Amino acid sequence: MNILAVSGSLRRASSNSALLGITTAMAPPGMSFTFYEGLGELPHFNPDIDTDDAPAPVAELRSRLRTADAVLICTPEYANGVPGSLKNALDWIVSSGEFMGKPAGVISASPHLLGGEKAHDSLLLTLRMMDAKIPEGATLKIGSIGLKLSKDGVLKDPDTESALRSVLEALAGAVERG
Repeated sequence: MNILAVSGSLRRASSNSALLGITTAMAPPGMSFTFYEGLGELPHFNPDIDTDDAPAPVAELRSRLRTADAVLICTPEYANGVPGSLKNALDWIVSSGEFMGKPAGVISASPHLLGGEKAHDSLLLTLRMMDAKIPEGATLKIGSIGLKLSKDGVLKDPDTESALRSVLEALAGAVERG
């Protein structure tokens, strides 16, 4: 089971990227992850260049999505929404359809108590519009992330660890059910 892992943050010391790494390390047997790290390389979405000969970074993203059994996105919230780089990536996929029928899990983590709920809800809305399949239990909002991760990027909250494992189990179940 090949899962494409996508961090919605471009920041090197991103707590969301750290959390994505922690989550993938908890993967159940048979689940492997490929990290997509080309978010910052994608050109700004432009329908005029969204052709059969799309720019190379776009073609790579689409190829990775096609070959993945599912996608796991972990994102922060910027200005009450999805980070622009992540939204840009999704805009490139709308017309090509790689998310159609694809199981997807969504985690948002924020220093704020509500766990980036506006970005979380917006991302789910976009993915559902693209016909991604969001399994029940495969979404998670994590508030006060700074209290749950050590400065070294180690998860120190057992409740969050349990919730992350549940997200992986829900995603795995969706892939197994086809």
